[in-house]
Amino acid sequence: MSILRPGDEKFHYSDGSHKWIPPDPDYDQDVWDEQVRQHKQGHLRNEQPKVRIQRLV
Repeated sequence: MSILRPGDEKFHYSDGSHKWIPPDPDYDQDVWDEQVRQHKQGHLRNEQPKVRIQRLV
């Protein structure tokens, strides 16, 4: 599960999915795409591993 930080809501719909269309129709789509890409990378950096590895000693 990823962590939502203040300001992340501009990148998400209410169901948690990402907005790939900028909220302002005059906003540059290429700039928005890069911002969403970086935002999604932030989710991945904050994500905890889904599989726990147990070490046998």
